[in-house]
Amino acid sequence: MPDFPALIALMIAGAAGYAWWNSARAAAERAAIVGRGACQAAGVIWLDQSVHASGLRLRRHANGRLGLERSFRFEYSEDGEQRHVGRLVLHGDELVGFSGPARATQVVALH
Repeated sequence: MPDFPALIALMIAGAAGYAWWNSARAAAERAAIVGRGACQAAGVIWLDQSVHASGLRLRRHANGRLGLERSFRFEYSEDGEQRHVGRLVLHGDELVGFSGPARATQVVALH
């Protein structure tokens, strides 16, 4: 005879694990879109075509509810040889912090 309380606890733990994994994947996909877009706007090369999770913490939303703030890093290059690190922070689905390539400026060559 199965132990129903243990089975229910196992099912709840499995559902919570899936929800955690699914939210982490969604945040990483959102971070990749933001990082790729920033590199395109700045006219630099987005290296490795990926972002890497670098931090996680609890933070309150404007309405007072707790939510997760996830930090990511990505790499880009201006010349194809040197690597630079960009960072971005998502609070839920909202971008709350960014450091990385700036918007490209046009350089006028003097002869």
